[in-house]
Amino acid sequence: MMSDVCVFVPVSPAAERLRYILGEDDDMPNPTLFTEMDTLQQDGDELEWKESARWVKFEEKVEDGGERWSKPHVSTLSLHSLFELRTCLQTGTVVLDLEGYSLPQIVDEIIERQIDEGMLSPDLREKISFVLLRKHRHQTKKPIHRSLADMGKASGGGARHAHSRSMNDIADTLSTDQLRNKFMKKIPRDAEASNVLVGEVDFLDKPFVAFVRLAQATTLGGLTEVPVPTRFLFILLGPTGKAKSYNQIGRAIATLMVDDLFSDVAYKARDREDLIAGIDEFLDEVIVLPPGEWDPKIRIEPPKKVPTADKRKSVHSLNELGQPNGTAGGSGGHAEDEEIVCVFVRFCGGLFLDMKRKLPWFPSDFYEGFHIQSISAVLFIYLGCITNAITFGGLLGDATDNYQGVMESFLGTALSGTVFCMFSGQPLIILSSTGPILIFEKLLFEFSKNNGIDYMELRLWIGIHSCIQCFLLVATDASYIIKYMTRFTEEGFSSLISFIFISDAIKKMAHTHYVTAYKCECLAPDPSESILETSHPHNLDWSQLSKKECVKYGGSLVGNTCKYVPDLALMSFILFFGTYSMTVSLKKFKFSRYFPTKLRKLISDFSIFMAIMTFVGLDRLIGLKTPKLIVPTEFKPTRPDRGWIVLPFGKNPWWVYLASFVPALLVTILIFMDQQISAVIVNRKENKLRKGCGYHLDLFWVGVLMAVCSFLGLPWYVAATVISIAHIDSLKMESESSAPGEQPQFLGVREQRLTGILVFVLTGVSIFLAPVLQFIPMPVLYGVFLYMGVASLSGIQFWERIKLYMMPSKYQPDFPFLRHVPLRRVHLFTLVQIICLAVLWVLKSTVLAILFPVMILGLLVVRKMLDMVFSQHDLAWIDDILPGKDKKKDKKKGDKDDTKKKDKKKGRADDSKDKVRNVKIYCHQLAGLEQKKPG
Repeated sequence: MMSDVCVFVPVSPAAERLRYILGEDDDMPNPTLFTEMDTLQQDGDELEWKESARWVKFEEKVEDGGERWSKPHVSTLSLHSLFELRTCLQTGTVVLDLEGYSLPQIVDEIIERQIDEGMLSPDLREKISFVLLRKHRHQTKKPIHRSLADMGKASGGGARHAHSRSMNDIADTLSTDQLRNKFMKKIPRDAEASNVLVGEVDFLDKPFVAFVRLAQATTLGGLTEVPVPTRFLFILLGPTGKAKSYNQIGRAIATLMVDDLFSDVAYKARDREDLIAGIDEFLDEVIVLPPGEWDPKIRIEPPKKVPTADKRKSVHSLNELGQPNGTAGGSGGHAEDEEIVCVFVRFCGGLFLDMKRKLPWFPSDFYEGFHIQSISAVLFIYLGCITNAITFGGLLGDATDNYQGVMESFLGTALSGTVFCMFSGQPLIILSSTGPILIFEKLLFEFSKNNGIDYMELRLWIGIHSCIQCFLLVATDASYIIKYMTRFTEEGFSSLISFIFISDAIKKMAHTHYVTAYKCECLAPDPSESILETSHPHNLDWSQLSKKECVKYGGSLVGNTCKYVPDLALMSFILFFGTYSMTVSLKKFKFSRYFPTKLRKLISDFSIFMAIMTFVGLDRLIGLKTPKLIVPTEFKPTRPDRGWIVLPFGKNPWWVYLASFVPALLVTILIFMDQQISAVIVNRKENKLRKGCGYHLDLFWVGVLMAVCSFLGLPWYVAATVISIAHIDSLKMESESSAPGEQPQFLGVREQRLTGILVFVLTGVSIFLAPVLQFIPMPVLYGVFLYMGVASLSGIQFWERIKLYMMPSKYQPDFPFLRHVPLRRVHLFTLVQIICLAVLWVLKSTVLAILFPVMILGLLVVRKMLDMVFSQHDLAWIDDILPGKDKKKDKKKGDKDDTKKKDKKKGRADDSKDKVRNVKIYCHQLAGLEQKKPG
């Protein structure tokens, strides 16, 4: 029984103060801050403010000579400057929520307050006002010698520059150069500015310091180099002789203003002490580098991935206290993130919720597809789909004596894919045929042939039963089983499918038209044929003749390589690996330093299409007879004695209609596991899908299509994992305006139905595109297959853990799970996954492949058994923790906490009542955390 005593963890006064500042819920996030630092310069007898540095995320300095900006780099501050900044805020003027509309009015207000507080002599009013209102010279001048990448950009901006030599007062309105500044592309649209002014003057004997936060962001004329309204203003003027110290203090406050945590404090601060608490908390997190072991002149490159500030903020937020770290390091609980219906609430409850979730997004699923990125996605996935359809159709024709062939494969792919993408819950999933289905069809045909049963009619009834079973799974909300599909199951399944794609691509290249033994003999013609006898010289050694001479003199060629074309194998492998390597290189081109960002992104998006067109052109240029894509040209069934409609009665005994329920159950398990695991991989939260999932709705339409395809005699279709991952990858979105030095941020996936629908419509009309498609060499498409298989392995933690076996500890990457789990335990977990993958591979390669779906279910059992081998702490980092029995209790407790949060937003109670209520929430959350500990 839990005690009511609440044990508090000691925290610093600064953290305690920030907890209540940042704990207040805001509907709108604070704007991004652009910070500019100007220093006071003297040109002869005149004074001016000259821009010396700027920050969006990282610092950029004006290089000596004033010709260009430095590369963005991480700001390195001296510890002494931070302490001096803290002293400045303690002793200077702090004005929060000042009603300011122009810089002269703001300056007058600051000076007036300092005079009233006895901090400034009245006779210095005019001098300080004069200095603060001097002209600002911004660093927007372009160097004379520019790179080719800069050519073509805003020719007007290069000829003129923003600084004027006149020393008039600062302009009240924005200049043309400010409005045309191309740096605005790097700044978010809703950004605000914080201006830092530092300098030394000869009429002061002590520093003049002021920190101002305006009530409303206001454009202050020529103060800022870009047309961004100013929200914060920091002014530091001091006696001469300490210019370097003032500069360091200015860099310190500028760096603080672009820090996510401190900027939140600056926006929400109620008084001077809140700002000082923010500096103290910043100091608590600062890491000092010893001067003897590091050169301060070195500029630290921005990291490729900037850590999010959410974790730092949550430490100081009461709303986050006591939250368990159950999914640390894992992909997260699917049940919570994807709103899976885990309780049998009512008949078809999950299906109704899926439809309710997806209907509001239905219009946007179409108009959001109108983007140039969608064109590259359609071309990429289309080529993958028709290659898969032709390959699978050919194998299916061989296995079923052409009852189903390439034509049926094309028609079934087009019909099933179009319907699914139009009405499903997750239209990013691509339907295709799979290997286990092919093996099932082969065994079913042999069984029918050996027992005198009509294959197509038996197959129809299996499809009907499987459709009904899918409906039962949907009606009973059976999709809740995916709660137990953790990273262990996902990675095992996706790795297997990826390896199948890679091995199939290589096998098809090795066995298509290449031989290792050269055997082609020339045989002499039959002497009895007098006509041929006179057509060639006598006493020839026929075995030594070339192929051309043999044909010329009437001989006959015998051997398996008589049709061998020299250099064909080499050319095919050039097309195969060339397509793959060029696609990989162009895909990474967006991270290159060459050419403008938009051009790099365009090349990356169309990398696959460009690689295919390049090597199709190379193939046409060389002119060798490489194997080409063969597309059916007539719309008719592959087998002449069958029609497009399969009748359900008349050819088999009545008991077959009932007995087909048993093989249908195996098909249903296969479809259910394949569909749901692929859907889990597509819907994983790393993809940042915002429109939700639809597991029940997806399974419903797969069941409907099972019945439709069975009546039409078409192959059965289910989610194709690798092609679906490739579809997701081709539609990923990144931020267009990123701060200098910051890598583009992954924003999510372009969720829509248009690309999938277009892919399958094009697949259907490919019969009419045969004259164009016949120029595409098969090795090029096999290269695309290889790329899809390799690309789908990227980002899989299982693959990264396999590579750890071959790395010494000192060279291993700094993965989070290696910090918290012993290496031997990581290797043991990986070994279990490797063994499971090997068993699945062996099963897939034998007649036992019919049991493949049962083995996928077996992965869930193996994962459950791992709970007895590994601690919950270890599994939290290298996998996901399985749902506990107290899920419902936790959910109810969470609902109560949500209600309390909503009450808190109303803000009707005073501060003292808020603190009491927050303490109670903290105690309840600690109590909930104790209950959630694994027993």
